[in-house]
Amino acid sequence: MKYAVLIGRILYSFIFIMAAPGHFSQQEISFAAAAHVPFASIAVPFSGILALVGGLSIALGYKAKWGSWILVVFLIPVTFMMHNFWVVPDKMMAQMQMAMFIKNIALLGSALLISYFGAGPLSLDSRAGNYSPAFENK
Repeated sequence: MKYAVLIGRILYSFIFIMAAPGHFSQQEISFAAAAHVPFASIAVPFSGILALVGGLSIALGYKAKWGSWILVVFLIPVTFMMHNFWVVPDKMMAQMQMAMFIKNIALLGSALLISYFGAGPLSLDSRAGNYSPAFENK
C-alpha cells in the first residue's frame, strides 16, 4: 500500500506542477484579467508560484501538510474566480467551466486529506521522522 500513496501523491501533484509555468504567460494573465481577477499581472504569476511550490512539496513528500495548505490557498480563489460557471452565458462554455469547477473542488478535497494524513511512508517527511501513520494496519 505504501507505493499506492507515493504514486497517488505524484499523480495528484502532476496537474499543479505542469500548469504552473502557464501562469507566467501573457495569455493566462489576460484571461484572468478578462475574468475580472484583481491585479491579474501580479496574482496570476503568484498563483503559479503557489501551484509549483505546493505541487513539488506534495510530490516529494517534503513538508507535505504545508504544501497541501498552499494548494488550498491557491485553489479556493482560482476555483471561484476562474471557473464561475454560473455567470457564463454560453451554455457549452458554462458546462466546460462547471467541469473545471468540480475538478477543482475534488482537488481541494484531496489537498485537505493530505493536510490531515500527510505524505505517507515513502516521503522525505517520513525519512526525517515527521510522518506518523494515521490509519495503517498495526
